[in-house]
Amino acid sequence: MFSSKDIIQLSSKGISLQEAERQLNCFQTGFPYLQIDRAATAGDGVGRLSGEAARSFERLFEQKSANGKMIKFVPASGAATRMFKDLYEFISSSGSKESASVKEVFDRLTDFAFYEALQPVLKLQGIDISQKRRIAEAILFPSGLNYGNLPKGLLLFHRYPDGARTAMEEHLAEGAEYARNADQTVHVHFTVSAEHQPGFEALVKEKSGKYAEKFGVTYHIGFSQQKSSTDTIAVDRNNCPMRDSAGNLLFRPGGHGALLENLNELETDIIHIKNIDNVVPDRLKSATITGKKVLAGLLIHLRDAVYGYIRRIRNGEADRELLDEILSFLRGELSFLPPAGICEGSSEKRKEYFLRILNRPIRVCGMVKNEGEPGGGPFWVRNADGSVSLQIAESSQINMNDPQQKAIAAQATHFNPVDLVCAVNDADGKHFDLLRYRDPDTGFISVKSKDGVELKAQELPGLWNGAMAQWNTVFVEVPVETFNPVKTVNDWLRPQHR
Repeated sequence: MFSSKDIIQLSSKGISLQEAERQLNCFQTGFPYLQIDRAATAGDGVGRLSGEAARSFERLFEQKSANGKMIKFVPASGAATRMFKDLYEFISSSGSKESASVKEVFDRLTDFAFYEALQPVLKLQGIDISQKRRIAEAILFPSGLNYGNLPKGLLLFHRYPDGARTAMEEHLAEGAEYARNADQTVHVHFTVSAEHQPGFEALVKEKSGKYAEKFGVTYHIGFSQQKSSTDTIAVDRNNCPMRDSAGNLLFRPGGHGALLENLNELETDIIHIKNIDNVVPDRLKSATITGKKVLAGLLIHLRDAVYGYIRRIRNGEADRELLDEILSFLRGELSFLPPAGICEGSSEKRKEYFLRILNRPIRVCGMVKNEGEPGGGPFWVRNADGSVSLQIAESSQINMNDPQQKAIAAQATHFNPVDLVCAVNDADGKHFDLLRYRDPDTGFISVKSKDGVELKAQELPGLWNGAMAQWNTVFVEVPVETFNPVKTVNDWLRPQHR
């Protein structure tokens, strides 16, 4: 299947021949569906923390977070093109296709945070307020603000008396409130595309000092790009590798699951993960800040309990009483149900199994009530060894042709807003190799096109789906007001972004 030239190309990208062959095999066989047992709902897989319980975890976070190092991790590479889909259609129709959303953009143009930046562009190009198509071009095209080609992190999101802020700046401000280390440093890591990294770096150089002074912190801001080794081979309808005009293999980005490699390289104890577009102005940040502290406090509680059990097992204290206590902890606090054979097995067998299950990365994931948002949700999933654990599952991972599985999927009550806090060090303080805890049998195959030719592309296990499938996972309901993504230009006009 592969020539010597192909093997050299694969090697230059850091992809082994075995990995390339595995990817081709996945196109042939597809990916197995998850076996969802039931939807995780409030009180059954999705915890609710309020009142004194929430305050106690917040206090625990504030007491113990100073003992380690925290990093805020923000995926921020994609261009914002899809945000402006309706405006692009308006332009391509020569201004004749003015949908309700496009009309709202022009009716409320002065309400956007970017309006002050747009005004000199309109003046320079001699565009008046009645020339809607030219205004749209001034917003989207390189001759104007170039918003159609920039990533969301570099777009102006919110207006303040001292000037508008980009999404990246909002993450710096937010991070200072819940990701501050004992030495008053705030570490924020953005994953970006190569073409836009200079823009991010320039913005950091221009703006970070302002926020450092405002919050009394020192920022350490890092960037990384999706690794070439995480690209996947594109194939045609017959599952044969696609090639460009020079005969080189054609590759596609591996999706956000590829960012597991970036996450794996962070030297830290605790990682806060949040998407670039889910930010609010300062006046609404308190719910997010409190929520993050509560989630992180729960994470620290679980991590410390796990460390304690691991040390006691290693110290030879694994008597029947302790093993029963650990089983209760796994079921009640880590929402992990071991297979019946383990629960009924010998003490030695239980000890070995419990030690392996405890000694894994931990994530506490915020979940919001589903109000019609597309995307993954929380489910109890039956694993290959007969255990049942919590997973975030996308609809593509569920066999919707199976009436029973489809019915279970329809019972989902919550939605994944990408609000995670992760513990990534083991009981000895060593960093887990996160690549060992993903499920390689999860993924997604989609149909794309390049230069008018249809191709099949393969995405790696999603970062919060298959890439974290073998982590210890806990779901907690968070207030819906902490989830305010910007998916379309009109979302900026919602009260939450004003």
